[in-house]
Amino acid sequence: MSGWTTRFPELARRTLLMGVVNVTPDSFSDGGRYGDKDSAVARAFELVDEGADILDIGGESTRPGAAPVALSEELRRVVPVIEAIARRGISISVDTTKAEVARAAIEAGASIINDVSAGGFDPGMLPELARQDVLVVLMHTRASPKEMQRGTWTYEGGVVAAVRRALGEAVEHAVALGIPRDHVCVDPGIGFGKTLSENLELLRSLRTFADLGPVLVGTSNKSFLGALTGRPVEERSHATAASVALSISAGADIVRVHDIRNMRDAARVADGFARSG
Repeated sequence: MSGWTTRFPELARRTLLMGVVNVTPDSFSDGGRYGDKDSAVARAFELVDEGADILDIGGESTRPGAAPVALSEELRRVVPVIEAIARRGISISVDTTKAEVARAAIEAGASIINDVSAGGFDPGMLPELARQDVLVVLMHTRASPKEMQRGTWTYEGGVVAAVRRALGEAVEHAVALGIPRDHVCVDPGIGFGKTLSENLELLRSLRTFADLGPVLVGTSNKSFLGALTGRPVEERSHATAASVALSISAGADIVRVHDIRNMRDAARVADGFARSG
């Protein structure tokens, strides 16, 4: 497989939209709505019809405080969904930290592995991806979802420098194991072990990460938007649109969202400002 910019040449002119399909009972935004194969597949096709460039399928919630899911259960949730939607020729990402899930997902038709631990939770993940011909997203986090918001994390030199350093090391480790550099995309991990001010500082500084590869950002419906607006998760669409537009203006190449229809408009307007001229 070619790298990110060859696989998605539109990256040169606009932001990619990654649509989220959580095949889980407990995800913070849509947990339980698409917990069975049929509803998840229907939602996936709906997102594609609305303009998603990539579908991100997840079988384990990464919301703060979420408990880990057994390997067998995660496989049961995601593999049938991937098999069903892969027949449409859609670019499929799988949100997992487990090497065995990644392997099964790739066999089922996934072409992107989105690991919120950057390979840190399963030592077999990056070696497995080095054996596969897939694109990779490496995200920054400090702990598992169950633990990440329980304490206050210290970022030596400031959050931007610390996250940049950690992601740089993750990319170099992946490349050393045999993953082609142009196959790697990075995600600063908004909402993963960061305070409100740290999340905002990272969003202002997205171009700091541009030399590592395409930059993916996920702000959709997250708690920092609730902290800013006072609105519950089901009422954060406008706040998400604002964060998407600002992220693109700050340097995001891919935005990961739950609502493609409305966020597509926000992204196109932001692209018009950020990429024109």
